[in-house]
Amino acid sequence: MVIHFRNAKLEKTFASEKELTRTYGPDQAKTLVLRISQLRSARCLADLLLIPPLRAHELGADRKGQISLHLRQPYRLILVPAHIPPPTKPDGGLDWQNVTEVTITEVVDYH
Repeated sequence: MVIHFRNAKLEKTFASEKELTRTYGPDQAKTLVLRISQLRSARCLADLLLIPPLRAHELGADRKGQISLHLRQPYRLILVPAHIPPPTKPDGGLDWQNVTEVTITEVVDYH
């Protein structure tokens, strides 16, 4: 899968494990490196559903259109499809099979 970043600062942070460690701490940095590796090796967003620890799911309410991936509690890696418009199913939901590019928007505790 192709990965983009919301801005240059976030891309710079994710470019090196040293920056990730400085920003998020050593344990979270290891988890983030693993998540990026899993995203890169996925063919499409639907492949992420096969990895149970990710707990990949669509968000609702004010975060509609965003996808959450589990990190170390309570943080989540937030993605959005990079397709314009995002591929949808006939029922209006996101078509995970056809999402092959994502944009990482943030690492956040939205709870």
